[in-house]
Amino acid sequence: MLEIRHLKTLHALREADSLVEAAERLHLTQSALSHQFKELEERLGLPLFVRKTKPVRFTSAGLRLLQLADSLLPQLRTAERDMARLAGGTAGRLHMAIECHSCFQWLMPTIDQFRDAWPEVELDLASGFSFAPLPALARGDLDLVVTSDPVDLPGITYVPLFTYEAQLAVANQHPLANKPYVVPDDLAGETLITYPVERDRLDIFTRFLEPADVEPAQVRTSELTVMMMQLVASGRGVCGLPNWAMHEYSARGYVTAKRLGDKGLFATLYAGIRADMLDAPFMRDFLLTAKDTSFATLEGVSAARG
Repeated sequence: MLEIRHLKTLHALREADSLVEAAERLHLTQSALSHQFKELEERLGLPLFVRKTKPVRFTSAGLRLLQLADSLLPQLRTAERDMARLAGGTAGRLHMAIECHSCFQWLMPTIDQFRDAWPEVELDLASGFSFAPLPALARGDLDLVVTSDPVDLPGITYVPLFTYEAQLAVANQHPLANKPYVVPDDLAGETLITYPVERDRLDIFTRFLEPADVEPAQVRTSELTVMMMQLVASGRGVCGLPNWAMHEYSARGYVTAKRLGDKGLFATLYAGIRADMLDAPFMRDFLLTAKDTSFATLEGVSAARG
């Protein structure tokens, strides 16, 4: 009566908190996911969750199946890893670099889980801020690069991890805090605080300011997100960040987050991987773990569509 896919869909619904987002994570249409739940509920003769509630409210039956999912799905993942080891896919190398200062928030828990699951794999992490990681990936010096700026290179495949919204952090008392959204001209007289990377790797320049031929009055850099937020909160500039990196500061009222443009500025984070590494069992497991961890720990991200 029960199938693994049923437990996975219930688990996704709890993590996503809505049918729409759960369907995105499972790469299904909302209609297909609703049909799957309806079919299961008809088999069981019991409702599993209350429709049109947010956050999703599960019935006693739904909670019992979630309890089973929490117990069974990790065991299933462990068994799959063991099968991969038995098939000889245990050893290997995973050298990676990141082009995202804020990525440590979800990447470090991912790496911790991966080390426990694949102790035989040689794992190394480097910052991609002081060198060009994608050419190093193409040369074979690296095995994976986390980037939001994929470049078409021979032998490199980009696997989408998640989509996020780039936003602008302003001081609570800043005049822009009262606007529904920010337009490029609003930043012409502002000090823009960024990470110390090239402008062509910052979406706020390449996709927001430069197309409108707008230049901020001044650019200031900082290595640390917390320092950037302190500068913003004290009125010494504004800062563009992913919504998930800014959330803990805006949620606590330290700064105000504003949308860039009336429709928002969205981007996707990718894992760039050499094609010869895609089928390695440990690489597939790392990507699954990275996606699970990002959705579990980050606010405001959604399933990437490619």
